[in-house]
Amino acid sequence: MYMKILSHVDSYDEGEDIEKSKFNSMIGLIDRDRVDEALYDDYETAKAREKRLAKEARAQEIQAKNASVGKKVKEPPASKTMKSRGEASFYKVTCKDNGKGMPHDDIPNMFGRVLSGTKYGLKQTRGKFGLGAKMALIWSKMSTGLPIEISSSMKSQNYISFCRLDIDIHRNIPHVHLHEKQDNKDQWHGAEIQVVIEGNWTTYRSKILHYMRQMAVITPYAEFLFKFVSDASDKNVTIRFARRTDVMPPVPLETKHHPSSVDLLLIKRLIEETPKQNLLQFLQHEFVNIRKAYAERLIGELGPEFSPKMPIKSITSQQIVRIHQLFRQAKFDDPSGDCLSPAGEYNLRLGIIKELHPDMVATYSGSARVFEGHPFIVEAGVSVGGKDVKQGLNIFRFANRIPLLFEQGADVVTRTALKRINWSGYKINQTQDKIGVFVSIVSTKIPFKGTGKEYIGDDITEIASAVKSAIQQCCIQLKTKIVKKIQAREQQERKRSLSMYADNAATAAYNVLEAMEKSQASKKQRYEVKDAEMHKEILTHSTVRKETLRELYEEISAGAITKEMLREKLLQHVEQVDYEMALEYATHSGVSEEPREAIFIQSLEAAEDNFMDLHSPAFVFRLFC
Repeated sequence: MYMKILSHVDSYDEGEDIEKSKFNSMIGLIDRDRVDEALYDDYETAKAREKRLAKEARAQEIQAKNASVGKKVKEPPASKTMKSRGEASFYKVTCKDNGKGMPHDDIPNMFGRVLSGTKYGLKQTRGKFGLGAKMALIWSKMSTGLPIEISSSMKSQNYISFCRLDIDIHRNIPHVHLHEKQDNKDQWHGAEIQVVIEGNWTTYRSKILHYMRQMAVITPYAEFLFKFVSDASDKNVTIRFARRTDVMPPVPLETKHHPSSVDLLLIKRLIEETPKQNLLQFLQHEFVNIRKAYAERLIGELGPEFSPKMPIKSITSQQIVRIHQLFRQAKFDDPSGDCLSPAGEYNLRLGIIKELHPDMVATYSGSARVFEGHPFIVEAGVSVGGKDVKQGLNIFRFANRIPLLFEQGADVVTRTALKRINWSGYKINQTQDKIGVFVSIVSTKIPFKGTGKEYIGDDITEIASAVKSAIQQCCIQLKTKIVKKIQAREQQERKRSLSMYADNAATAAYNVLEAMEKSQASKKQRYEVKDAEMHKEILTHSTVRKETLRELYEEISAGAITKEMLREKLLQHVEQVDYEMALEYATHSGVSEEPREAIFIQSLEAAEDNFMDLHSPAFVFRLFC
């Protein structure tokens, strides 16, 4: 398998389909021919083979008879054969980016030691586990026994760090095969990881491509190139997901823990690692939203055995439990959202338009909310129509800007979209329309359910309420657009109907005028009042404006008024009314009369990053200084 990804931190993933003989040569194993065929899973006895061939012959005979009488012939099903473990598929996967790279000395621990990070500071990180590369390394060790290879270089670094390693699972330490510095002639910076694993491309192809497409939606500032390369050229796949902006999400700021969000173990660790001397300083400086006066009130509430000058290292386990209990019960100000890094309403909208090409789209980004002391932000987008979108609800879920593929039915986004949104109230047909629902949740702690971390539970009221509100805000925007679109369609239908009957109306009007002109001499007095009323109606519908019936009759007699002229006047009137209504619609919706075309402007190559971005939901205005 060959996968390639390029992103704004341009990244490159490569995978190659590896045959059994090539894999054996990689691990130094010599191929052997089978000696005892009966030992293998795919062994077929003579009796079983005779039975299979007889069955295939009968099927072919039936097909021939059906074909001779003109019946539709079905393709015979492929014979099922059991695939032995010795015929497993192996793939070499390479991921490469042009990011900031990794320090040379830190690479072994970053990849060969599980849970080597720290949670002393708090900020949103992208992803779910923080173990992705390590899990790939462990799977490689379990399925192939081959080590992982890492290359990395930091900006302005004249060498590339190369490391070949695997992991000692029992001791949780890296086992380094080779760690050296190589020349960096191209001044490349970033990271490259290569791993050989056992897998099944045929089964999980759709999941991989779906994952890549969702990544392209949530990161329109990235360019992805995905390739699958096999010995059979007809199985090769190449897909490019283009970049459409260079506006990156904000960098999250590191903050201290909120008192409501900590547990006993974290409090113990903070006490062990804090440089502060007493309890008052510890509460003030190791947690957010605890000022000196409030810290003194908390210490007074803890009991007589606590004091502001109490040495922090002397606190016992029972006292830590008391502190934790008070933290759970006391009232604190909500934390800010500065430690979060949402994709942004502009990026979400651009990603949806770029990948789905919907007929209409609406996006919404909520303000920071809090659950159990953890801040979170919900962003949502709803689209109608689009390319490669099936009818009904198509739900796209993201957690900390990472797509969630599995266990969709139990997720809070799915349940909210299916059960808590009245789509018909927003002029959207839940079963017939092509609806895309995009919800991105970012937080310092995503409340995943299950060990796989593939869905967010529906039991947290704050998150469920925020998801529902965000989707509803998008639907309100869409309802306005849909109503205007319906009105415009009805207007077009009225215009077609009027144009269709213009000939009949002109003929009828002319016949009436002609009949009036012929009979006006003999019945002048009798029909004077009636003629005036008919004249008024005719003037209104045919736009013929004359002062008196006499002048009108004279023009008819002289041939100045004809059927063709009346038809032309009617069509001009229809066009004028249509133009005025379209102009009024464009004025209300803020659309100019000229047709619009989607364009993408290349960013300026500035020598320095000396600019300021002004954000709005629909665009970002970049001002260079």
